[in-house]
Amino acid sequence: MNKLSRRRFVEKSIFLLPLPAILSFTNKLSSLEASPVFLPSGESDKERIAALLKDKAPLIWTFTGDSITHGAKHTHGYRSYPEVFGERIRWELGRVRDVIINTGISGNTTETILQDFDWRVKQFNPKVVSLMIGTNDCSNEKVSIETYEENLHLLVKKIRALGAIPILHTPNLIIKALDMSRASLVNYVEVIKKVAFEENIILVDNYGHWLETAEKDDGLNVNKEWLNDPLHPGGEGHSEIARLMFKELSIFDPEASTCGGPYYEGKH
Repeated sequence: MNKLSRRRFVEKSIFLLPLPAILSFTNKLSSLEASPVFLPSGESDKERIAALLKDKAPLIWTFTGDSITHGAKHTHGYRSYPEVFGERIRWELGRVRDVIINTGISGNTTETILQDFDWRVKQFNPKVVSLMIGTNDCSNEKVSIETYEENLHLLVKKIRALGAIPILHTPNLIIKALDMSRASLVNYVEVIKKVAFEENIILVDNYGHWLETAEKDDGLNVNKEWLNDPLHPGGEGHSEIARLMFKELSIFDPEASTCGGPYYEGKH
């Protein structure tokens, strides 16, 4: 579906407010300063992760972010997406000595993560760092979009300085009609995509995936099955975030329980 059709859908949806006009990908690229040609979507880092997964040496994976990564309260005892990821890596892929660490904290922004970076990320000496952040930055534009972009670049720089591979996530879709303070989230999502392109980083585009899903069923699956409230995913939403991550890292297996395989389907 093209962007015009997508926008018309959102404008008609009873769940979402109209999105601000979004520059086309072509216009966005032309506005960027001249820079080296990058491989799409962190291709070189995907190859590095594939190589690490083939090696028997154990890995440390660190997940950080806000309440969505934290997985607090809204999962109601079900697994958060870092926990689902851990099940896929440590059990289904047999990498039992890998360590998955979740340092997401509810209410955090890019600024609080930068201030606490050594404790939240550096001390673990991770090989891979997964970052989903922005839902609080955009709240009444607590962190301006210009500062947000600068912060993302700085976080990427600090992660790379550790010798770690960064993975950026766009946040999940929200019901903006029920939280007007975050009406600008889509603009922050565009910044994440821009930084991922400029830095050649693996991007897990949850926002785009959830929006596409909402367009197919008038938002029923996203709003009633994946979200626990206007902002936070429930257990099923976290599973969907994990599944999209598996696909981006080429470790998705439709027969595996964490990927929605037969056993998982039988329980829903």
